[in-house]
Amino acid sequence: MGTTPDGHEAIFRFSTPRAADHLAALAPELVDEEGMRSSASLRLADDETLELVVTAPDLPSLRAALNMWLRLVRVADETAGLIEKGIDGLQHPDN
Repeated sequence: MGTTPDGHEAIFRFSTPRAADHLAALAPELVDEEGMRSSASLRLADDETLELVVTAPDLPSLRAALNMWLRLVRVADETAGLIEKGIDGLQHPDN
């Protein structure tokens, strides 16, 4: 976590063989919403690394945004794991 001219910034890198799938699943959440005090970007740092960068003008806004984004990444990973395992009737699209 650091301070930028725009406020505060946090960078997280997630190592997973499903990085591209996670990026595709999370990309719709990047749409700018009116009134948001934070911004986020996602990119593939490499084939197996998803990078999340969150910026906000103050620490409470950064904390709130990180709570949301880290939860979204966790849910994307858990959902991908369920699909991969075929739990509860979920099927991977390639099957």
